[in-house]
Amino acid sequence: MAVLQIQPAPFFASKNRAFWNLQLAGWGAAFLLRAVSALANQQPFDLLALILVTTITGFSISLILSVIYRKLIHQQPLVTWGVTALVLFFAVILHASIDAWVQGVYYAATRETSFVQRLIGLLYLPLTLLGGWSALYYAINFFLTVERQADRLERLEAQATAAQLAMLRYQLNPHFLFNTLNSISTLVLLKQTEPANAMLTRLSGFLRHTLIAEPGSQVSLVQEIETLQLYLDIERMRFEERLRTHFEIEDAALDAQLPSMLLQPLVENAIKYAVSPQEEGARISLTARVIGERLRLTVEDTGPGVDEPLLFERLDAVGLRAEMRAGHTPGQPVSTGVGLANIRNRLMQAYGDTHLFETRSEPGGGFTVLIEIPFTRADEPELQAPHSPVPSGNASAASPGAKVIPLNPPQRISGTPA
Repeated sequence: MAVLQIQPAPFFASKNRAFWNLQLAGWGAAFLLRAVSALANQQPFDLLALILVTTITGFSISLILSVIYRKLIHQQPLVTWGVTALVLFFAVILHASIDAWVQGVYYAATRETSFVQRLIGLLYLPLTLLGGWSALYYAINFFLTVERQADRLERLEAQATAAQLAMLRYQLNPHFLFNTLNSISTLVLLKQTEPANAMLTRLSGFLRHTLIAEPGSQVSLVQEIETLQLYLDIERMRFEERLRTHFEIEDAALDAQLPSMLLQPLVENAIKYAVSPQEEGARISLTARVIGERLRLTVEDTGPGVDEPLLFERLDAVGLRAEMRAGHTPGQPVSTGVGLANIRNRLMQAYGDTHLFETRSEPGGGFTVLIEIPFTRADEPELQAPHSPVPSGNASAASPGAKVIPLNPPQRISGTPA
């Protein structure tokens, strides 16, 4: 499972280097500001030495403060702010005392002021500089802490979503394997060894192809249809001419991204409830087209629909009983079985409220599943297959620019977000 890495702000990628850059830039700017102010007021040029000593003093004291604050920032708020105020008070007194002593030496011959007078008169400058420095130190570190926690939360949410998608994806493999192995077992019991061996070969190819994709990952529509082709090759061995397929894919939709193994359960559902129960079989159609910034996928069959008693098992038994007790009319969209419920849950995990999942069953027969998801292209061009992804045989595809057959407006499943 892919793990999102915490990405700090670029400037703070190296926290130690960022500290020294800010330290040098801040105190350098303070020295430059005071030096320019002194020269603008026509002060003696040697006053710059006094300003330099004062700046170096502040720089050195701030280094000591950084060590103390680094310990305090992880304490309880009362301890942090109380001790910070105390430490800052002594730091300001120390800075002002050094400044007062230096100025006493510098102005000894021209000014007669006591040390205490100079100390009181100079308190405002270190209080401003060290107070502002302390505020910036805590503000930057709290910002980095919040950013780190937000990144960690985002990573955990992504891992939870990926785990949910993987769980839903893993539900599909046993569901499909049970049906396929049951068919192979039937062929073996009938002593039809060659078809059974051929189906096993196709099954291994299908599993090899599907296991390459990581659960929860996305693939291009080209890859998804290639996977679907392998699955249909297996099912055609069972149903032969009873299974008829028709594919109508717009060129613009070929490199669209979608969750892996999204179409196979829909086609499997159509085969189970449309092709299998009818002697003449059924036709399964897949349509894919791009509408604005959305990818619309439609899977429909010509089976008896969900309004026939034979097809009631197509619905989730618990959901069907609950809705019929509430006065729901058979034949209208209700909660579906494992395959469709799985798809609906996967779409909800992957796209939230930005997806659309609808079904429709006409009174005269037929069942349609419509999916709309945001249209995104594959990141890498090589994901596209060099040949047509449409299954061979009785399948067909729309040529470039071909008109896509419009669908009647479907009815929305109750509770499914648009």
